[in-house]
Amino acid sequence: MSGRGESFLLLALTALIGIVASVIPLPYWLAVLRPAFVVLVVLYWSTMAPQAGGIALAFCCGLILDVLSGAPLGEHALALALVSYLAIKLHLLVRAKPIFEQSLFVFAALMVYETMLWLIDGWSGHPLTTPLRWLRALTGGLLWPVVVGFLGRFHSPR
Repeated sequence: MSGRGESFLLLALTALIGIVASVIPLPYWLAVLRPAFVVLVVLYWSTMAPQAGGIALAFCCGLILDVLSGAPLGEHALALALVSYLAIKLHLLVRAKPIFEQSLFVFAALMVYETMLWLIDGWSGHPLTTPLRWLRALTGGLLWPVVVGFLGRFHSPR
């Protein structure tokens, strides 16, 4: 057991589901709207159970996502670790807010994540994608209440 009774299996399973949902091939019009599921899972665990799902979970998920997506090694790991750090530092503040305000925090965290990926892609000479990449942050913020409702069934935040 890790943290407050969250099993390692639960964290690993939700992270695996997030990774699979993030890399599964979709048609272009649907892939543009796909939220960053791994980031949503990491944000949930970093906010609701920071002792269990912390920066190590974010970094490991990021490395796996780097390998599976063909991104420069460490790109997603760095961005996820930064987002996880912010969520852990602000977890008491975010948990006390209504779900709408939590969605705004998640939207801001997803914008930080996308900005980090955009900067790393630009610095490393990888082709920058269209401005539609920023839609992922919007759809992730809108999906946050569903993520909290789903993962909250398996975890008691207090």
